[in-house]
Amino acid sequence: MTTMQHTTTGFNTGRWTVWSLFAAVLLVAPFVFTSNLAVTMLSQMGIAIIACLSYNILLGQGGMLSFGHAVYTGLGSYVAMHALNAAADGQFPIPVTLLPLVGGVTGLFFAILFGYVTTKKAGTTFAMITLGMAELVFAMSLMFSEFFGGEAGVSGNRVIGEAFMGITYGPPRQVYFLIAVYTFICVGLMFAFTRTPLGRILNAVRDNPERVEFIGYNTQKVRYLSFMIAGFFAGIAGGLGALNFEIVTAEVVGAGRSGAYLLFTFLGGATIFFGPIIGGILMVLASVLLSELTKAWLLYLGLIFLFMVMYAPGGVASLIMMNVRVAAYGLLKRVLGSYVLLALFGVVMFAGAGAMIEMMYHLQLNAGQDTLLRFFGVDLDAKSPVSWVGSLAVMGVGFALFEWVRRRFMRQWSDIQVTIEKHTQQREAA
Repeated sequence: MTTMQHTTTGFNTGRWTVWSLFAAVLLVAPFVFTSNLAVTMLSQMGIAIIACLSYNILLGQGGMLSFGHAVYTGLGSYVAMHALNAAADGQFPIPVTLLPLVGGVTGLFFAILFGYVTTKKAGTTFAMITLGMAELVFAMSLMFSEFFGGEAGVSGNRVIGEAFMGITYGPPRQVYFLIAVYTFICVGLMFAFTRTPLGRILNAVRDNPERVEFIGYNTQKVRYLSFMIAGFFAGIAGGLGALNFEIVTAEVVGAGRSGAYLLFTFLGGATIFFGPIIGGILMVLASVLLSELTKAWLLYLGLIFLFMVMYAPGGVASLIMMNVRVAAYGLLKRVLGSYVLLALFGVVMFAGAGAMIEMMYHLQLNAGQDTLLRFFGVDLDAKSPVSWVGSLAVMGVGFALFEWVRRRFMRQWSDIQVTIEKHTQQREAA
């Protein structure tokens, strides 16, 4: 009994430590990264974290592959923006601080409306229905300009009313702290959801719906309730996005935004709770920084996604947790050398592929101009066979060496798992 109490106390202490660190990171981040670009990116990361976690309620916890999650973030953005404009005109008495909740209620409303239809089916049929819903809403966004604002979208000004304790939400840092508070609360609530009976039975519906039906649960009802919860948090993310950017366009309900949620939730790790948090951060880094570095950033994202599907289908979070487990047994040093070589040869492989991609884009986008370009300090001629053959050779050598090290790594990893299994059996026997 004493041992059980000690274990429970230790576990709770660890959880409190993690949440305290999370709050501290949110609090300190804008003082470490002080530029306007950095603060804006931090704000976008908070919004993306909420959106990806809400999407993961469907994908990771419920096994529901949705192609239309941007419908709920996007409609939440539109209604929150209209509410902001109404508040500015004195027609809707609501403080700016609570406007994201307007987006949340909007996301919940449309999740109730659309989810009743979509959650009647599962698997591929569910995915196709969500895709149809997404296309329907996107088409409506271009047709009903009175509400959606047409191609120009709907804009507003978040600085309304009297300042409260000096808070006007004019400076980006003030907006960041509002987003940080919502991020912390929403992440906490979504984590709590995973510990509820509904969250547990949702996992069971994902893993074995027939068994769940057999023990007396209605799987459609479980999916529907979870869909509504996901829609609510998605709407909050949309409302925060409206406040952050002060403009909402048809892009927010487009298929590209839904695809981004799917892509980065998967890259972060859909099977582990903090995976979508990593995915949200990567989403902003890719869309802001990577897009500034190269015009071919979407192609690079596609290659990275393909690479992850082939070699790490569990996402970044899964890689972290597997290595934490190995480190707990003191065996991580066995594979550190392989990790270094994998990273080195992976960079070589992607450098060769990147050189060819950049030359291809240079020819397409700069036709008739100078064919010379500089890539990672190397001068390349997009029309020279030498540059193409050299890039192909670098990629081929990098891939061959990467595969050689990867196979050696897999043998090492297999031996480590055997060792861990032996340690576990010995501990249980003792």
